[in-house]
Amino acid sequence: MATIPQLIAQRLNLRERHVTNTIQLLENGATIPFVSRYRKEATGGMDEVQVAAVKEENERLEEIQHRREYILNAIEEQGKMTDELRRRLSDCWDATVLEDIYLPYKPKRKTRAEAARKLGLEPLADLLMLRPYEDPTKAALRFVTAEVTDAEAALQGARDIIAERVSEDEESRNTVRRTFARDAIITSSVVKAKAAEAEKYRDYFDHSEPLRRCSSHRLLAMRRGEAEGYLRVNIRPADEDACVERLCRHYVRRGTPTASQVEMAVTDAYKRLLRPSIETEFAAAGKVAADEEAIRVFAGNLRQLLLAPPLGQKRIMGIDPGYRTGCKVVCLDAQGTLLHNETIYPHPPRGEYARSGFKLNHLAEQYKIEAVAIGNGTAGRETEELVRSLGWQGVQIFMVSEDGASVYSASKTAREEFPDYDVTVRGAVSIGRRLADPLAELVKIDPKSIGVGQYQHDVDQTALKRSLDLTVESCVNAVGVDLNTASRQLLTYVSGLGPALAQNIVDYRAEHGAFRSRSELLKVPRLGAKAYEQCAGFLRIRNGENALDNTAVHPERYALVRQMAADAGCDVQQLISSAEARRKIHLEDYCHGDIGMPTLTDIMQELGKPGRDPRGTAAEFSFDPRLHDLADLEPGMVVPGVVTNITNFGCFVDMGIKVKGLIHISQMADHYIKDPNEVVHLRQQLQVKVLDIDEARGRVALTLKGLGDGKDGL
Repeated sequence: MATIPQLIAQRLNLRERHVTNTIQLLENGATIPFVSRYRKEATGGMDEVQVAAVKEENERLEEIQHRREYILNAIEEQGKMTDELRRRLSDCWDATVLEDIYLPYKPKRKTRAEAARKLGLEPLADLLMLRPYEDPTKAALRFVTAEVTDAEAALQGARDIIAERVSEDEESRNTVRRTFARDAIITSSVVKAKAAEAEKYRDYFDHSEPLRRCSSHRLLAMRRGEAEGYLRVNIRPADEDACVERLCRHYVRRGTPTASQVEMAVTDAYKRLLRPSIETEFAAAGKVAADEEAIRVFAGNLRQLLLAPPLGQKRIMGIDPGYRTGCKVVCLDAQGTLLHNETIYPHPPRGEYARSGFKLNHLAEQYKIEAVAIGNGTAGRETEELVRSLGWQGVQIFMVSEDGASVYSASKTAREEFPDYDVTVRGAVSIGRRLADPLAELVKIDPKSIGVGQYQHDVDQTALKRSLDLTVESCVNAVGVDLNTASRQLLTYVSGLGPALAQNIVDYRAEHGAFRSRSELLKVPRLGAKAYEQCAGFLRIRNGENALDNTAVHPERYALVRQMAADAGCDVQQLISSAEARRKIHLEDYCHGDIGMPTLTDIMQELGKPGRDPRGTAAEFSFDPRLHDLADLEPGMVVPGVVTNITNFGCFVDMGIKVKGLIHISQMADHYIKDPNEVVHLRQQLQVKVLDIDEARGRVALTLKGLGDGKDGL
């Protein structure tokens, strides 16, 4: 019997020893970021995606193994185990096949076949199948009793038993599965009584397409409409009669007296038992596949958003725009600390435009503002125009996504940070901090509320949370975290920490002041050697006692770096600052034990860029001043925009109006592309051409064709 590491190695095209090492590391408490970054020799250089795949596949196979053990015990207890059955079960690693093997032995609820067996009709069912030349009516008369009133009742019971046998037979189930896989059609129709309420599902009122070609977003849309009671959805083979005929060829002896009885039983098995069962199976499998695709797209968007370039440590004015309630203005220092807040009313109904401009000028001068972050929601464009009209020199102006800001401002985290301020002030602070460092601020918000997914409330919530948490963890650890400024929420995602240790670090920092070295982490309550091993390499200390503490070099390799420096005739600081000194190092001289070229290469790369943020720097952007609402758009116009969301069918673009335009995947390039990410990325600034405007449905179709590459600010 194959082992789990062997199976994973085969399925993922990896070496078995690397898979075994990876599983052992994970089972011993190592995190995915740590394993992929600091144990490359053990894993054969697997990246995070591969390590995560090994972890997921290992968990899936372990579940199958546990289920198999349960099935083996259950059949043993029934006294029905045979050597052949045991061998088949022991060699099986396919969950569907495993359940098919178990199905005839599975305890049943009260079924028609079970009722017929209790009436003693199983011998009649055997006769119909095994002795096809017997007269079925005459044979049935022998089974008439007080409870079985006549021959037809006996034959009906026998057919029920045959139908159940057919439905539980592996070959029968696989025959129907193959038919579904080859030509199943998914159809949706509107519930007529709710047609008026179901307008948003109009595309699916009378929809039909091959299941294998149904994209994840269409399937999820249909399932959502079904869940809300607006649509009826079903999955059927294109030719059900042909499917029944294939089953009949296996069971029915044409031209014999019992043929019609067996054929009726097989047809009943298909319609009453097999088709509903396999339809449910394919519906579930389709939903899982659609969920996986939607989650993949969501996680990819989230990664791009979290890794968006930060503006960095600047003195920022954050503005949460509004009409009636005014614009909430906050001033933040370079560390994101709230210095001042107030409300201005430049827009209707109060219209204090000049007075608001005067206040903003005063605040910009008083707090030496270097950048302005304006929320992109209601009144955002009008507020941007006000700020730009003030003509500040050297001050960058940004429109910032408000998605999730209201969720953060009402959260426990926000209340803890700003107990003396209301939600409007907290929201403005969040907008300002998002500009300074998107990653540090967005980790405080439930990823589902950030607004870069589609159908996120329709997919498996456990799988979604797991994927998004892994994405956030990956991004946080890829960038690295400043140990002395990071919030509790940011520290929570650092490898090996979690909420409790993150809080302990913050408490220790508040009591003892800034950390001077990574090793000081071992003084934090409950942060032991294992947690230190996992987290230390991802935490940075600027201007600390050890220059290596501001790099991704792990403390377990500090002695190695000191030896390198000594061999080069300098100290560690000189080795970091001098490319010439690093060129003297011959890495081959340091390969020994568990230290190989992957680790040594990583160390040299880190020594060359200590403390460097891999995300780059935020770029300023302006919308077309002619555009304020949908009526300002015309087909053929070329306007600037920002990519706000990417799906597997295209991307949505903010042009500075309420409605987001859609660039369908077919309009992204003059050649075929499989994935929109081949052409665009989240928060990308680009030029787009307006193709079509549907004012009634509030939709705008855009294209990149004929605009060169259409890109700016890459």
